Amino acid sequence: MARLPLPDDLARAFALEPFDDFLALEQGASPRTREAYRRDVEKLVAFSVSKGIRAPKDLQHRLLREYVWHLKDQGLSPTSIRRNVSAVRTWFRFLLAEGAIVSDPSDRLETPRPSRELPDVLTPQEIERLIAAADQEHPLYFRDRAMIELAYGAGLRVSEWITVQVKDLLFEDSLVRVIGKGSKERLVPIGRGAVSSASIYLRETRPRLEKGEGEGILFLNARGRPLSRMGAWKVLQSLVKRAGIKKHVSPHTLRHSFATHLLEGGADLRAVQEMLGHADISTTQIYTHVNRDYLRSVHKQFHPRG
Repeated sequence: MARLPLPDDLARAFALEPFDDFLALEQGASPRTREAYRRDVEKLVAFSVSKGIRAPKDLQHRLLREYVWHLKDQGLSPTSIRRNVSAVRTWFRFLLAEGAIVSDPSDRLETPRPSRELPDVLTPQEIERLIAAADQEHPLYFRDRAMIELAYGAGLRVSEWITVQVKDLLFEDSLVRVIGKGSKERLVPIGRGAVSSASIYLRETRPRLEKGEGEGILFLNARGRPLSRMGAWKVLQSLVKRAGIKKHVSPHTLRHSFATHLLEGGADLRAVQEMLGHADISTTQIYTHVNRDYLRSVHKQFHPRG
């Protein structure tokens, strides 16, 4: 929908043309930046006029705070709101320098904290495709399959799944012992798929690879040495390509998918924190926004008023 320009009298009253000149001549702003700033300031002006404000000098901090909440109610992301507020602050600095106002009401204006972006999360179906993508004719088929099963099945960091030792697999209890950040040890449950794949790898493949240089590490490369971080990344990228997955997938994507799928299934946040090895639950809470998106989609799909 095209943006309707403000009436000329309002544009003059709120000094929009001089502000544009200021951006171009004194700030050296590009045409795109000038257009974005003009659009953002016009949003504030239109909101202010709807509240009975007719001049910049009448704008107060309380109204600006109300305006930020108005942007949130419109569904704007924290990043968009921060950009909008940045434009408004620049406009107020200009007005102050021009003598159009005597104080800046935006100087204490709070903006939403930037959200922590999560990488793509694979669906359970994509995880199945990734595991099934291992080449059964390849000599390292069982290693590659076990590696993905364990990395996803236990939500491991890449530094953890390349340093897991053979002795850390507790098959009878379906657990893996993990040494995480700060040398903190945790026990993480693993499912039947990870147990089965790791058992076969230990029986069929690892003995052929081990040449006395394995150092007790579970996953070895073709030369019988511990698999490196880059080696693990290459294996994963090869499987992603074979599976036809178009998302950007890194080793950490498997960890994010592990946490997201647990929360979608109704797992307790504290339990997920324990399995991920997070010292602070606030770190685990970054996954709850993904879970909320999932819950909203379920509500929309199944609720009669969704």
